Amino acid sequence: MADVEIGVGGRRYAMYCRDGDEAHLERLAALVDVKVAQAAKAAPGLTEVRQLLFAAIFLADELEELRRGGSAAPAPTPSPAPSNDEPAARAMESLAERLEALAQRLVPEAAAS
Repeated sequence: MADVEIGVGGRRYAMYCRDGDEAHLERLAALVDVKVAQAAKAAPGLTEVRQLLFAAIFLADELEELRRGGSAAPAPTPSPAPSNDEPAARAMESLAERLEALAQRLVPEAAAS
């Protein structure tokens, strides 16, 4: 078993994984961290637990869309896309719109603010 320290939502967590899976776990944690940040931005004032819940819902929504054969935008990577990458910028904008719509459905009072 390998020891890995990951960061999600501004906190550090000690985790264990199979030897050789450390980089994979760190990439997954980085994706979750991106979703937590999006949840915090979409609905300011959420508790840490609710940010993690929203992150899980966002990821589940993307997974469901992909399973249905839809055109879900790919999960963003932790590193920023080049500024001259127009297709990536459009994909990120589409994802942001979907996340905002989902946040409004989940927390209607956030839409009124």
